[in-house]
Amino acid sequence: MRTITADEAGQRIDNFLMRHFKTVPRSRVYRLLRKGEVRVNRKRVDAEYRIATGDEVRLPPVRIDTGDEQGRHGPGRPSSSLLELIEGAVIFQDKHVLVLDKPAGVAVHGGSGMSFGVIEALRASRPRETLELVHRLDRDTSGCLVIARDRPTLTSLHALIRNGGMHKTYLALVSGSWQLGTKRIDAPLATDNRQHGERHVRVAAAGKDSVSVFKPVQFFGSLATLMEVDIPTGRTHQIRVHASFAGHPLLGDDKYGERERNAELKQHGLKRTFLHAQSVAFEWPGSGVPFHVSAPLPAELSAVLDAITPMKRSAKRLPPKGAARGAVKAPRTAGKAPRASGKASR
Repeated sequence: MRTITADEAGQRIDNFLMRHFKTVPRSRVYRLLRKGEVRVNRKRVDAEYRIATGDEVRLPPVRIDTGDEQGRHGPGRPSSSLLELIEGAVIFQDKHVLVLDKPAGVAVHGGSGMSFGVIEALRASRPRETLELVHRLDRDTSGCLVIARDRPTLTSLHALIRNGGMHKTYLALVSGSWQLGTKRIDAPLATDNRQHGERHVRVAAAGKDSVSVFKPVQFFGSLATLMEVDIPTGRTHQIRVHASFAGHPLLGDDKYGERERNAELKQHGLKRTFLHAQSVAFEWPGSGVPFHVSAPLPAELSAVLDAITPMKRSAKRLPPKGAARGAVKAPRTAGKAPRASGKASR
């Protein structure tokens, strides 16, 4: 039995278990949770449960069969090529945080067919540090990813995210000509839906508050529109689902996108979902010192824009449509989500 301390409080139970069972494969940890072998205050909890000060956590004995578990989940250490890739992606670091320009195709953590991701690689290359993901990016998404280098930083930045104080801005290429102006999409998202064994997020009144602010940057005729997207909330697949909800799904998105339009863009060199985490901005809790870091659009995505440039025209030349500005809303059961703050995310 473990009693949770104030320093440990606030983190998800799955992350807490990963640190405790350092040599146990991620899939095994989730199996312990599913089977109820891990209990918090004598009750079952799911992987997203956040432990609190004073919680009593039952940690079951775990025996590792190296011939079984390690054989199925690959070697016990990330490859040297992955370590070099991830260390080479660091674009900022100080004593509190690391920021990576995460390459597309690399998961932020192991699982879903990958033994290791960004966080496992960083921990392997920096074994004396306490490194934790401040937020997540989809495997196919490139760009700014913030890693905390100590528990107090992680706790304070998670509190900042919960209070809407961290501003994350993305670049996305959506299908069709966006004629909605700057649009605040307020549509709760439910993440408990599964299709063919995979998580499929949907707009639902009973979902969690989710807000995205879409702003057109560049038009490519009727084919596509380059968008800047700010997300006051950070739900799983949020931008992808909200873009589809607005009738302009992200190009290259196999799950929520349009098959025919994706095939067309593939001819122009698009091989993945066109989504890039362009910047992260916030004010440090306590001191109020501003923090801002950005990552340029990757070469492979810039090449796609170059390929469709003949159809381009500036977003600024779009005729103003007063009725088009405002918010797209979906039914909800909770209160209103915080409004987007565009100033700090530019």
